[in-house]
Amino acid sequence: MDIPRAEYPRPQFERSEWTNLNGEWEFCIDRGASGRDRKLYLDENAGCFDKKIVVPFCPESELSGIGCKDFMACVWYRRVVDLSPEPGRRVMLNIGAADWHTFVYVNEKQAGEHIGGYVSFSVDITDYLVDGRNAIVICCEDDVRDWRQPSGKQSREYYSHGCDYTRTTGIWQTVWLENVPEDRIDRVRVYPNPLDASVDVEFSLIGCGALSAKASYEGREMGSASLGGARGVVRLHIPLSETHLWEPGHGRLYDLELSFGPDRVKSYFGLRSVAIDGMKVLINGRSVFQRLVLDQGFYPDGIYTAPDDGELKGDILRSLDCGFNGARLHEKVFEERFLFHADKMGYIVWGEYPNWGLDHSDPGAANTMLPEWLEEIARDFNHPSIVGWCPFNETWDVDGRKQCDDVLRVIYLATKAADPTRPCIDVSGGYHVVTDIYDVHDYDQDPEVFRSHYEPFASGGEFFDRLRPRQRYTPGLPLFVSEYGGIFHGGADGWGYGSAPKDEEEYFARLKGLTDALLDNPNISGFCYTQLTDVEQEHNGCYYYDRRPKFDCSKFRAINERKAKIEE
Repeated sequence: MDIPRAEYPRPQFERSEWTNLNGEWEFCIDRGASGRDRKLYLDENAGCFDKKIVVPFCPESELSGIGCKDFMACVWYRRVVDLSPEPGRRVMLNIGAADWHTFVYVNEKQAGEHIGGYVSFSVDITDYLVDGRNAIVICCEDDVRDWRQPSGKQSREYYSHGCDYTRTTGIWQTVWLENVPEDRIDRVRVYPNPLDASVDVEFSLIGCGALSAKASYEGREMGSASLGGARGVVRLHIPLSETHLWEPGHGRLYDLELSFGPDRVKSYFGLRSVAIDGMKVLINGRSVFQRLVLDQGFYPDGIYTAPDDGELKGDILRSLDCGFNGARLHEKVFEERFLFHADKMGYIVWGEYPNWGLDHSDPGAANTMLPEWLEEIARDFNHPSIVGWCPFNETWDVDGRKQCDDVLRVIYLATKAADPTRPCIDVSGGYHVVTDIYDVHDYDQDPEVFRSHYEPFASGGEFFDRLRPRQRYTPGLPLFVSEYGGIFHGGADGWGYGSAPKDEEEYFARLKGLTDALLDNPNISGFCYTQLTDVEQEHNGCYYYDRRPKFDCSKFRAINERKAKIEE
């Protein structure tokens, strides 16, 4: 059987010795979540695994071979692999993402666990291995109806409805084994410095040894640095002999070769900075109007998982074809391969989190969300395509209870502490507590009324904010209309915002009127159009759910690419 999603899943931290475990696994649905009590991880219970599933596709998807759309409280995976542990080396089991609470068993013993459904994690399974046959069992417990669990756009009802779609249970990204030295590089943080053409590389090390880093560009060496007897957390400073800026539309990437004792890691970085100057958001010191599109990362046959790597790149190309220069990666943590393609193509994105489903009126919500949110920041810190963080989206009241402002405040402050190099929007679309950029969602479909919402702001007045007085704009912050449009088109069995235009001419007249109102305003720093593709019953994309274009993409591009007033 061909291995699905066979490409290396972590291109910014790549080692040569790895084994892809995607493909067919034994599988069972544990509807009562009683499998751990029943010890399904024991070899004697292998007969309970009565199905076959294709990993990394979730069991709800057609590509998994299961296609079960019902609620699954718990799912189990089993696979026997032949391994020969080597002295002085460790075997890491890596899981790109598994929703929600994951337990890993090796040869009938628990080797590790992880809470959170969206970020990659690793388990050192070396001490549980034997020479030859090894049984790996993975258990994933998942309950999207539990208000303590963020679920993003996964439906809490049996059917998809409104803004909520088919659920994802269990493994939904690549599973792989990695053979690593005992003394090794654990983590790397890259701090590019465009102003003086240099880069600082911060290493978290396990063990002690000689450390080196070499930067190159298109095969030409750009600079290097080394240190003997390195241990713990250390930094290397590398002056670069040539300056090649990463910027929207131009993903100029430097390669990094990292070594620590016997460990070798390939990586890359982009030379770019993000800053705020009054009402402007600057990339490398230049005002860039963010022409973003809402990308929800759903696929008809794979749900949360793209059927192949080409489809990840394809969604970026589709967005660029419509004149967008980036995306909000909405209510989902996108896989690292998507960010890799964004880095290569100079595509700007906002890193977000699937906070919907979490009871943000409960102070305990921070305990649930913060650990995985910090894992996300740590995983994706080095991607030049990410120009900002946004942990929350639309924190509406929960059963009449207002959000706990301290939850948003704590997570904002933690975000800034974890990454001081990027701006953070505390909550997209309200209700703001403390934020670097003030954003609003506005789905008014009348271009003249829509323009009137922001016209006074162009000359120092107030803009229309439907959530006032629960949130108040702080004068001087950049204003970002981070959801608008969403024009309904695509059939009476779905929905979108406003009434469906009667024809293509009316569609583009409305779109142009709405978009021009934002491009013409000198105090608006960006927009995000809803959305790139239809998703199931939501029919407001530039493309249908199967990625067919609804209209000639050049018509979108002509509207979106016009120079914005704030860029002059």
